Amino acid sequence: MNGTLYIVATPIGNLDDITFRAIEILKNVDVILAEDTRHSKRLLNHYDIKADLWAFHDHNEKQKSQVIVNDLLEGKNMALISDAGTPLISDPGYVLVREAKKAGVMVSPIPGPSAMISAMSASGIASDKFGFFGFLPNKQTARIKAIQAIAHTDQTVIFYESPKRILACAQDLQSVLGDERIVCFAKELTKSFETIKTDTLPNLLDYLQEDVTHQKGEFVILISSIDKDDKMAGEEQLDKILPILLVEMGASKAAKLAAKITGIDKKYCYQRAIDL
Repeated sequence: MNGTLYIVATPIGNLDDITFRAIEILKNVDVILAEDTRHSKRLLNHYDIKADLWAFHDHNEKQKSQVIVNDLLEGKNMALISDAGTPLISDPGYVLVREAKKAGVMVSPIPGPSAMISAMSASGIASDKFGFFGFLPNKQTARIKAIQAIAHTDQTVIFYESPKRILACAQDLQSVLGDERIVCFAKELTKSFETIKTDTLPNLLDYLQEDVTHQKGEFVILISSIDKDDKMAGEEQLDKILPILLVEMGASKAAKLAAKITGIDKKYCYQRAIDL
């Protein structure tokens, strides 16, 4: 019989945040696939888990996935863990899960901690409709374009950011979203210095700049959906400028310029342009 690939969520900070079932699975599988074996050993040693530990990360996922699938087909049971939280959420694993399912291997989720969900639950920002965008681009130009693309969404936007880029990212957010949008910065979740701040961007920037230690830690950022009045104003502005732009240029260029002026997603502007 084929083995099973378990996708096991692990603590995002506090080691006590692991389920009984997760511990049982990790103790009984043949192999644990870990993003960073040195990091994961701390957790495994804490719970006296002795299974074989294999490195499985972004740099070797494609190379190792078929070998792992072959072992699963031979009957080995394996567990995939990431450095923290639920695997595949901005972490390796998609290629392996895809190939395992193609081969007919059972893939079973063992639910637990997730930084994204934890931050949203305590942010005070609407959680009925949301989109997760992983990490925004490293370079400023691409990052600003990404922010512009989500600026007028009618859902809560969630993404991760590193301490190295958090200040620059916050400044770019303010340049695109303005001073009134409500945003949440959550970091060090479940750890001693857990911080969850929900405020306007000027106040959040003040917080980051008043003490360099405030920029440390992995961040979860949540952006509230656009205010209905602001969305209507943006739509009205688009209605006015798009026909004028289309007289002077093609739909693609007009949409690109309209997106820059209004902050509305370029794809939406292009669709509106070709519908005129």
